Amino acid sequence: MINRRNFLTTVAMGAASAAFLAACGQSSSAGQTGSAENPVTITYTWWGNDDRAERTRKAIALFESKNPDIKVNGNFTDFNGYWQKRATEAAGGGLPDVMQWDLSYLRDYGQRNQLLDLSTVKINTDAFDKSLLPSGQIRGKTFGIPTSTNAFAVYYDPAKLKSLGIAEPDGSWNYKEFNAFLTEVGSKGNGTLFGGTDYTGVWWNFNIWLRQNNIQAFTDEGKLGFSKDDLKKWWNLAADLRGTGAIVGEDKVTQLLPKSPFGSNVTATEVTWDNFMAGYLADSGAKELKLVPVPSDDPDNLGLFLKPSMLMVASAKTKYKDAAARFIDFMVNDPEVGQIFKTSRGVPASKTQRDGTTFEGTDRLVVDYEKSIEKYLKDAPEPPIVGFGTLETSFKRISSELNYGKLTVDSAADAWFKEAEDLIKQNA
Repeated sequence: MINRRNFLTTVAMGAASAAFLAACGQSSSAGQTGSAENPVTITYTWWGNDDRAERTRKAIALFESKNPDIKVNGNFTDFNGYWQKRATEAAGGGLPDVMQWDLSYLRDYGQRNQLLDLSTVKINTDAFDKSLLPSGQIRGKTFGIPTSTNAFAVYYDPAKLKSLGIAEPDGSWNYKEFNAFLTEVGSKGNGTLFGGTDYTGVWWNFNIWLRQNNIQAFTDEGKLGFSKDDLKKWWNLAADLRGTGAIVGEDKVTQLLPKSPFGSNVTATEVTWDNFMAGYLADSGAKELKLVPVPSDDPDNLGLFLKPSMLMVASAKTKYKDAAARFIDFMVNDPEVGQIFKTSRGVPASKTQRDGTTFEGTDRLVVDYEKSIEKYLKDAPEPPIVGFGTLETSFKRISSELNYGKLTVDSAADAWFKEAEDLIKQNA
């Protein structure tokens, strides 16, 4: 795990190093292109498993076949190791030319001039939903282009509900009705099947609830847009469920790691991102899983949005801006790339890529869900504040302590707010 203080220090050092390298002429050939006889070589890095690596290598080979004047040198690592490498590279001004990116880290690097403003190069975004593009923008500059999308949903196992004699939900529920549903599952599950995990322990679900109540998570100035009382109200939504069959206990959750309770057939539902479908099916062995919208007390405002499951970015100091832009454009727009990845990165963000991809089975379930919620979707939030990754981690940790009974709702809110305010002050 990256130490946040060291991380911010290395990024800041990187800004100084990058300035020195620029003075030495590193960016003087930013528009340089090659030829089929003498192609330029750009570096590309991503995180993921062997399956993603194989798909990415196929996409790179396809790009090179259509762009013989550019070679792509690719490499990948796991998610945690990925960010440690980027922090080290930033300290030396040597970020790869093109990178797969996560929304949580976009502001950390973008505001420190480590990433290229992609609005200054040629990347076609005509086929993107305009509500999605702000997620890659900071203060009028575009630092990231979404490759794909995901949305929040309630997963449920229809076979498990049928075995308990419980009707399948249609997703038109408020929080009181959702809690009653979880309680019914837990009551009939007799200690072997729980309703779900604590849905209030997930930051992004809290973010959705804030949106349902027309509350901004973060201000444009990088401050918290909600109050401590708002957080208390959120954590209190599930107060009566903790310690009952409605919510699986935190000790059981820990025992089941690295699998989730839902994937381990311990819960009948899970509230999370829709692109987890394939993993849940593989882990649980279920024949079928379904998706419905999250609860809301306002039926006209579900607080839902499409979040980039990942983005493509480029180094501000790349020597080959044009080549980097062509590669990014290809990876996010080309229909054949869509056929390679399907929904393994999420649903393709570009309509051109999406329409050119054949979705079947599990992929079709995810695509159909996102289509079913189109009328509820609002603009995606802008990139989170600097240090958001730390805040998201502490939100989960403090929620776990709340479920263990180590903290009250009031003390949990006090603890998280202190960490958040200290981090914001540190990055001011």
